[in-house]
Amino acid sequence: MANMGFFQLLQKKKELIPLITFVSFAGFAAAFSMVHAFRKSDVIVDKRGNPEPWEHVDPTKPQKLITINQKWKPIEELEKVRKMVK
Repeated sequence: MANMGFFQLLQKKKELIPLITFVSFAGFAAAFSMVHAFRKSDVIVDKRGNPEPWEHVDPTKPQKLITINQKWKPIEELEKVRKMVK
């Protein structure tokens, strides 16, 4: 079997075709998602070319923020307005 070519092996063992198809598709999908993540505008990979990226933030573009362990507190003014509207 070591001397057999790849396509000759597939012709002889046809049950390998779906396996190779799915594994190849998964590899291409993983590579595509990695390239897509590196090309997104909000992902910074090059620290030498832009060491302080916060200096070049566009104020007209909304930014994504993360808040961890946020505690919700009602806003008094908003509660007063809601009571007045009801």
